[in-house]
Amino acid sequence: MTNYQPQNLPPAGVPLDLPYYGAPPVEAFKRFWKKYAVFHGRASRSEYWWWALASAIISGLINAIGSNGSGSTGASTALGGVWFLATVVPSLAVGARRLHDVNLGAWFLLLIVIPVLGWIALLILMILPPNPKGQRFDRPMQAYPPYPQQPYPPQA
Repeated sequence: MTNYQPQNLPPAGVPLDLPYYGAPPVEAFKRFWKKYAVFHGRASRSEYWWWALASAIISGLINAIGSNGSGSTGASTALGGVWFLATVVPSLAVGARRLHDVNLGAWFLLLIVIPVLGWIALLILMILPPNPKGQRFDRPMQAYPPYPQQPYPPQA
């Protein structure tokens, strides 16, 4: 019997271009940063909500560290601003990918500008289960890596 080992397989784990359903918290946090500004593709509910929880905890810690009881929150405001600037683009990206997973366009993220009702609507959309039709937002996979353009031989 031959011990056949398939070659050229991706490393263990879910590829970054696919949603990771049932992602553990640490893996969801890592994928958030690895897909910093990736707006195409899909994100699972666990990827989105673990990030939302981690972000809320970190934001709460920043506010708690900055408030020393005297009412001065200058350091907290500065650190919070840095945190916001570091996470605004990837937060929008993971939100867009989450909407893609339920087969909706990223334009629905604009609901966030509508006070209260838009926020509630967006919350409901982020809770929805995945829709298989959301695969239309994935980039087509190539069977082979792109073949580099070869220079033409010199013409005589």
